[in-house]
Amino acid sequence: MPSIGGVVCATLVPNTPAEGVALPSHPRPTVRRRRLGSELKRLREEAGVKMEAAAEEIGGDKSKISRQENGRQRVTKLEIQALLDLYGVQDQRLRTALTTLAREGRRKGWWAQYSVILPDGFQERLAIESDAARIHVFQPLLVPGLLQTLEYATESIRAVEKNAGEEQIESYVSVRMSRQEILRRDSAPQYVCILDEAVLRREIGGPETMASQLEKLIEVNSPPELTIQVIPFGHGWHAGLDGAFSLYSYPDPMDLDVVNLDYLDGALYLEEDGPVERYKLAFDDLRASALPSRRSMELISQVARDFKQRT
Repeated sequence: MPSIGGVVCATLVPNTPAEGVALPSHPRPTVRRRRLGSELKRLREEAGVKMEAAAEEIGGDKSKISRQENGRQRVTKLEIQALLDLYGVQDQRLRTALTTLAREGRRKGWWAQYSVILPDGFQERLAIESDAARIHVFQPLLVPGLLQTLEYATESIRAVEKNAGEEQIESYVSVRMSRQEILRRDSAPQYVCILDEAVLRREIGGPETMASQLEKLIEVNSPPELTIQVIPFGHGWHAGLDGAFSLYSYPDPMDLDVVNLDYLDGALYLEEDGPVERYKLAFDDLRASALPSRRSMELISQVARDFKQRT
């Protein structure tokens, strides 16, 4: 697969608290390092500075500049200042923003307390999620982790982690529940979730668990901040029949939108403008195919009542 510096970035992430399976062979650049590297590359190219000259300025070689611009190597405060001087950047606000970005790239997230059980690839997934200003999700199979109840999450994780002990299962569930805090914080991302009707009817953990889970979807739905819509069976073909995906967008102009695709052995991240734009258009098509939020809540409520009658 091409690297992050190329057109498409592919990374394997673990199945533990989310949807991937395998460990990454190489740690993926953090969101902040990728953003910083992208901006430094843009500034260097606009200034007409060759990689060799930039490397000489910070006492490194061409490969070091390449790694920094690809987000795979940390850039120190002194290196940033030297490079920005070389590139002729006078805008103090931009200089401060990039220096802050480098510092925040070393900041530990809430998930650091679980670092023993969470491989680097999944910790990066949490960083992508935590930094996003908008999260758009299409899920044809399961309720997304950010919307799961404790019981639904426990049953889902236990079904996947068949060889894990109860203590490990509890740790994974704790991570999933902690992830949901981003939807309750003051700077919560806008969250739009499109579900296939199959998600509502696939019984995970029994009728009581399902009824409770569906009631939670109704409870948290609050457009436009958090919007849940359902594509009913009667709609037939729709743009999401190829599978689930998540689209993460960021507030800063230097940010790169990211599409996450899960599959059996891991996860694929797409960052090139072309593929990302196609998924944005697909998501727009899915929203057009879905019932409006109010009618979606009516359908979810109806299915929840059906499950309750079986308890």
